[in-house]
This record gives sequence, structure tokens and C-alpha cells, in this order.
Amino acid sequence: MHGSQPLKGCLRSPNLLATVLVILLSWVCIPGAGAATLDDQIDQLAAEVNDHSAKVEGLQESLLYPVNTRLTVFLTLETRKALDLDSVELFVNDRPVASHLYTPRERSALEAGGVQQLYIGNIESGAHNIRAVITARSADKDFVRREASHPFTKRPGALGVELKLGARAPDFEPYVSFTEWK
Repeated sequence: MHGSQPLKGCLRSPNLLATVLVILLSWVCIPGAGAATLDDQIDQLAAEVNDHSAKVEGLQESLLYPVNTRLTVFLTLETRKALDLDSVELFVNDRPVASHLYTPRERSALEAGGVQQLYIGNIESGAHNIRAVITARSADKDFVRREASHPFTKRPGALGVELKLGARAPDFEPYVSFTEWK
């Protein structure tokens, strides 16, 4: 009784066996028919995943950086070629929030009029202070370090602050100015 036993039930029926064989042969012999619908389903699922991913990213952005409390700090150069920027450190309310060392490629992008987003974060409404520490090479090739502060009042809504670096003739010593964007 152990070993092979006779099949009982459905596969002994010739009609059912023929039906199973036809289905298997149709899958094997006509691969394009099932593949086209499978490719369409994969494309549809990929589109749905991309759509959901974009929605999740939007929700994440609104939760992490709500518009009411958002602070963004941008860096620009006022005078081109007069300042060889080395590094920037940024503090909000005496808390370090950004630090960046510049490559020659980044410096040339800023000199060409580029804008760098140094910081994006959340702060509550009220009085605050931004402090920037700039290290650069002046026209006479000396490294100089400048520190500048900007007190501001954050109101509900997004606030952008432009940190503009420049250098005045004749010695081209670096200076920092701040501009608030509402």
C-alpha cells in the first residue's frame, strides 16, 4: 500500500484532462497574448506607484516643512570674481543649522549668478536671529573670516532670507548683507 497509489478523482476524467492540457498549451504556444496584458498591467502598476510616491513626497514636505513655520536661507554673491568663497557656517538662534565647504565648481556657479539654498527648516513665530560665519580669500589672497548677524521677526507664513556676499574696492574685503523675502 505504500508507494504509488492509483489516482482518484478529477484527473482521471478525459474531459478535465483535455481542458487542463489546452490551457497549458495556450500559455506555452501563445506567449504574446498573456505577455501583452501582463506588460500593460505592469505599466499601470508602475504609473500608480509613481503617483502614490509623488503624493507621499508632497505630504512629507508639508508635514516636515509646513508653510506657516518655514524658514529658507539662500546664498548669493553680489560681486563676481572679487571674492573667493571658501566656507559658510549658518546659525539660527545660536544653533548650527548649515555648514558648507565650496568646491571650485560651486564657486564658479555662484559667480555666474547661481543661488544656493543653504537651509530650510521650521521656526515658530516671534523674534529670532541668523548668524553667518564666512571664510573667503580676499583680492590680496589673504584668508579672512567675517561674522554677520541678522535679527528678524518671523510671522506666520513662509519666510525666505537671502544671504548676499560681496566685496568692496579697493581692498575687496568681504561683507555680508541680509534681505528678507515674504
